Amino acid sequence: MLIRFSCKAYADITMFGEVGLQMLKMMGHSETVPGAILAEDVPAALGNLFDAIQAEKAKSASAPISNDEDEEDSFMESPVSIGHRAIPLIELLNAASENTCDVMWQDATDSSFL
Repeated sequence: MLIRFSCKAYADITMFGEVGLQMLKMMGHSETVPGAILAEDVPAALGNLFDAIQAEKAKSASAPISNDEDEEDSFMESPVSIGHRAIPLIELLNAASENTCDVMWQDATDSSFL
């Protein structure tokens, strides 16, 4: 599943379903798709998202780092942090807040919304 976030003040943002649902939860909303945030509730959702990202950063900063000898010889991908994944959504929420717009999300793979 893909989740498309949209508002009238910003370009649509599409995220993988798991990440999009995590963002919804971090904003303090249910993981129900489709859904919406009214314009007056956008600043609170943005604040909740910032708080959750900071909590994730603190948690990952305290996690131990592995120095396994075998890992040095193989290519290791570093995972993309939730903070980096949230940047487009944060920009959308900021634009919605500044322009007093509702924010909506839907299943981007559902052809009835296209």
